[in-house]
Amino acid sequence: MPQLAFANSFWESYDVLERPVKSGVRKAMAKFQLLTVPELQADKGLHLESVENARDPRMRTIRINDFWRGVVLAPDDGSDVFLLVNVVRHDDAYTWAAKRLYTTNSATRALEVRNVVAIEQLTPALEKAAATADSLLFATYSDALLRELGIDEQVLRAVRTIIDKAQLHAFETLLPEDQFEVLHFLAEGFSPDEVYRDVVAVRRPVDAGPVPDESLAVAIANTTSRIRLVTGPEELADILEKPFAAWRVFLHPSQRRVAYRVSYGGPVQVTGGPGTGKTVAALHRVKHLLTRAPDTRILLTTYTNALAAALHESLSLLLDGDESLLSRVEVTTVNAYAHGVVTRLDGKSPSPINDRDERQLWQRAVRKLGLPWTEQFLAQEYRHVILAQDLRTLDAYRTASRRGRGSALSSTRREHLWPAIELFESMLRDQRVTTHLKVCARAAELLAESTPAYDHVVIDEAQDLHPAQWRVLRSAVASGSDDLFITGDPHQRIYDSKVSLGSLGISVAGRTHRLRINYRSTEEILAWSTGILSPVSVDDLGGEGSDSLAGYRSLLHGRRPHTDGYGSEQAEVAALVDRVEAWITQGIRPSEIGVCARFNVLLDKVYDRLAAAGVPVVRVRDNPGPGSEGVRLATMHAMKGLEFRCVAVVGVTASAVPFAREVTPASVDTLQHESDLLRERCLLFVACTRAREALAVSWSGSASSFVPQQRG
Repeated sequence: MPQLAFANSFWESYDVLERPVKSGVRKAMAKFQLLTVPELQADKGLHLESVENARDPRMRTIRINDFWRGVVLAPDDGSDVFLLVNVVRHDDAYTWAAKRLYTTNSATRALEVRNVVAIEQLTPALEKAAATADSLLFATYSDALLRELGIDEQVLRAVRTIIDKAQLHAFETLLPEDQFEVLHFLAEGFSPDEVYRDVVAVRRPVDAGPVPDESLAVAIANTTSRIRLVTGPEELADILEKPFAAWRVFLHPSQRRVAYRVSYGGPVQVTGGPGTGKTVAALHRVKHLLTRAPDTRILLTTYTNALAAALHESLSLLLDGDESLLSRVEVTTVNAYAHGVVTRLDGKSPSPINDRDERQLWQRAVRKLGLPWTEQFLAQEYRHVILAQDLRTLDAYRTASRRGRGSALSSTRREHLWPAIELFESMLRDQRVTTHLKVCARAAELLAESTPAYDHVVIDEAQDLHPAQWRVLRSAVASGSDDLFITGDPHQRIYDSKVSLGSLGISVAGRTHRLRINYRSTEEILAWSTGILSPVSVDDLGGEGSDSLAGYRSLLHGRRPHTDGYGSEQAEVAALVDRVEAWITQGIRPSEIGVCARFNVLLDKVYDRLAAAGVPVVRVRDNPGPGSEGVRLATMHAMKGLEFRCVAVVGVTASAVPFAREVTPASVDTLQHESDLLRERCLLFVACTRAREALAVSWSGSASSFVPQQRG
């Protein structure tokens, strides 16, 4: 009985098919699994047939219906593993299949595909142009070195014609995946040693011999980053019904190397841009740690309630709902964990106030004391200096560093300001309330005097945590091997937190890993979204330097993002409804569509118009379950950690992004002003990078200055 494996290229084609065609695929694949290889070849319904003039003699097609065919790579070595690589319209299937050649990479041992005909046709002409070029992109690398990195003879010949990065990217859809990635990293300035470590070694099987095994089954087994082998009818039915969800916790080789390392000597930091699988790596790290001892206790934490709920859902999926394992993991936000600690150890539940109430207390302090500072300045000084460094006295404040603050304060002026701190805290006590960060400060204090309840702490979306929250997590587990596993991306920092991990006793020196390949969004969405941040510099996760998206790229391709402005908000919302309806008509389930805006007031209008059009719709803030059908509506902040096949970002106007009330005037604090503007950029960047296949960005009136100038 044959085994079926599915290439990423299949999912890309399958996910955009209309419902009747998807149904045909499911029926064909189910039948495929039930037949023996001889029966497959004789079956008139599937009609497995060779491809005339195919460059790869293993190419076959099977019938889906009268208008669509599946393209299959068949074994020629006696094994029974078939690879489904695409679903193509009938008239195009044979042409597509005839041009492709599947080979085994000599370095990674992975199966990869090339458009061999196109490469053969292009190379001679490019060789003539290269002969007169002033310089070639890969001239400094020897043939021997490139071969060691997996570049084969045909690709090597083409490589020697490439003049610049633009020409390299023109080759992207033609070249084998692993080989193109090697070339891309070299072109971005990474050393051959770094390329071998980050691209080749992470994919190469541990027991790989000196000569690649040409067996199709072995090559498929070595290509877990792009191919999934299905073990039985139940698994097949499940992933074909919900393929997008089935891949959410799938681990790629670079992520597996990080997640399943037997042990680390201390805290570990994993960074990477959106869609690189940081959360997936964190979830698998939890799974790995749970298997090391039967009584292991783990705290899995993040920033918001919505993210915590998503983590719990994904962890349950990864652990197959095993309650004996899930019961040993507490999944919660840092604030909720701190609240529980204080409630348990202090014997009473704290009552934190919201941001609006806190702002009003600072306004009262300014009026009562007649201070020369605004309530905004005082609130930021309290957050970024007093609470960040856990300062309890005026003497401590006098000598404290105010790194990151854009206005100098002499010792005398600090003495003048300190009464505002004391008055603010006095008003909190009088009202018997507190703030979330003060709850965290108290929780860290209590935990430092007690025995840690956890063996490991795994932290997702770490870039948004405040130093007070970090102290809670540092105190929640004893220092030592595998104590903290930290994932985050400073380019997605959407809350105003500045932190130096080293100053908090969290050293990740020698234990940092960067993920560079986006497995969620298409390269077109990624490139456009990255343009939102391209004018600015971003501090790294630990607060010790800057971070970069160099080498960050996607292996997927699709349509360019659609951007458009409208004369009125009403017209913009009407166009959005049309777009959502078009996506649904294309076979996208409503729950795979996300719509976000900066403010709920616009989302309410979107909700009403979609509902009136008969489109099912739900709000993310209402915590709809995975089985709840409906287009998801969320604010930009609430989109963090979510992902959808299609995303529409609406209301991206000059007055909303950046939102003036969230940006400190430069006259008050120049550094804070720049930090606030960067946070606003990151917010739009996060919203746009939630999209997997399609992104639409719109506005009415004047567009935000953050929107890249490319139009389409």
